[in-house]
Amino acid sequence: MRVAGKLAAQVLEMITEFVKPGVSTGELDDLCREFIVNDLKSIPANIGYKGFQHTICASLNNVICHGIPSHKKILKDGDILNIDVTVIKDGWHGDTSKMFIVGKTQPHNARLVQVTQECMYLGIKEVKPGARLGDIGAAIQNHAEKNYYSVVEDYCGHGIGKIYHEEPQVLHFGKKGTGLELQEGMCFTIEPMINQGSKYTKLLKDGWTVETKDGRNSAQWEHTIAVTADGYEILTRREEEIGI
Repeated sequence: MRVAGKLAAQVLEMITEFVKPGVSTGELDDLCREFIVNDLKSIPANIGYKGFQHTICASLNNVICHGIPSHKKILKDGDILNIDVTVIKDGWHGDTSKMFIVGKTQPHNARLVQVTQECMYLGIKEVKPGARLGDIGAAIQNHAEKNYYSVVEDYCGHGIGKIYHEEPQVLHFGKKGTGLELQEGMCFTIEPMINQGSKYTKLLKDGWTVETKDGRNSAQWEHTIAVTADGYEILTRREEEIGI
């Protein structure tokens, strides 16, 4: 899991310099696929997963998650973009996502991106043996609502290992002291989706793309986490996060 997580982090590190106005999300998808297959000698988990045909999910502005990359979707100055990628190495999965600000965006979008990342870190800090899943959800929900945002309830984090998505479901809202008790050795994702407007979602006819129902922007960050003897380990930590 450490190896798979590190490789997934490297994909996001590699693609960062290419996220700029004028580039299509399809181009970013092509670059990630080539890097995973040719450089990392690994498997892009998303290709063929339940019929999905791309390496990354590219969720732009009001898209909450599962955005489909396209060579017709050109990034513009001010956009906010989530790139979500999962790598399989020797049968193990590393799953992570990062928000990118394209060029220079409006302060309210930059704030949404920052607060959503803070929500994820606050959720991660709750992880330790004996803690409960509700502790994670409560920490995320409290911080989001304190900043006048809403937490998407229709999609959540998940257990991960040799299977891409498995139990437990990791909700990003909840009540402290409730839910499954965490034990050393568990691995799961924490991936809060935070909206500027209401929490309600809309699934498009393509069967994948999830947008905010009110059309306002959404942000998401994701890490794969392992429960250790005395706390947690972020398996998909990027170099820019050393010390966090």
